[in-house]
Amino acid sequence: MPDVDRARAWLLTVDGAPQSYVDLDAPTHLEFEYTRRLGHVLDTLADPGRAVDVLHLGGGALTLPRYVAATRPGSHQDVVEADRGLLDLVAEHLPLPDGPDIALHTADARAWLEAAPADSADVLIADVFGGSRIPAHLTTLAYACEAQRVLRPDGVYLANLADAAPFAFLRSQLATFAEVFGELALIAEPGVLRGRRFGNAVLIAAHRPVDTAALARLTAADAFPARVEHGAALREFTGAAAPVRDADAVASPEPPGGAFGIG
Repeated sequence: MPDVDRARAWLLTVDGAPQSYVDLDAPTHLEFEYTRRLGHVLDTLADPGRAVDVLHLGGGALTLPRYVAATRPGSHQDVVEADRGLLDLVAEHLPLPDGPDIALHTADARAWLEAAPADSADVLIADVFGGSRIPAHLTTLAYACEAQRVLRPDGVYLANLADAAPFAFLRSQLATFAEVFGELALIAEPGVLRGRRFGNAVLIAAHRPVDTAALARLTAADAFPARVEHGAALREFTGAAAPVRDADAVASPEPPGGAFGIG
């Protein structure tokens, strides 16, 4: 069950694992490393302050919708969250401020995506976990094609993924999205990419180049520095992995005990 602490800075946990962190007085503060990396991409994908249309698959405590509303005023955002109880909990304890154009929807992420209008989003952010695993139906080529359909031609897809060596899941996701998008990049800590531990990796997919140089500078300056992989190095990392079909899809791997626990 979700729990929150009772302060101006809130930590939302699901089944004992940290799920979201929100500072009500500082919506641009991103506590978790992977959310900061997503924030760096959001900061570099368009001119500073320019409004964008964002589709969030997975709501949590609405950390990133709050960030976009603060950094890109006037943006329209749709948030799709399957857990109605979670949305009700967030609405009660962490209400959104008046003003931002943020619409909340209770629905399965893929079902909502398949019904969404084409060319309707500048950014699609996928951060969906069933417990501690990404559901299988959000890992496939058919899902990636739906994401491309909903994005505008210069739109950007972002996903929070998690894996460890030998990276069968992560490589399969890179292969899947490479079938659909012309440009891919991956942000992760060096220790994760070297196979030393289980961890998050942020996938970026688009039909236009992303500013990997700016992202490399920003992620290298974080408290927990990360690397930005793209181009030939990322293709080498992907190797011979094959795209995931619906019939063969599996959920992301179960994290080892304590990987994302509060310690």
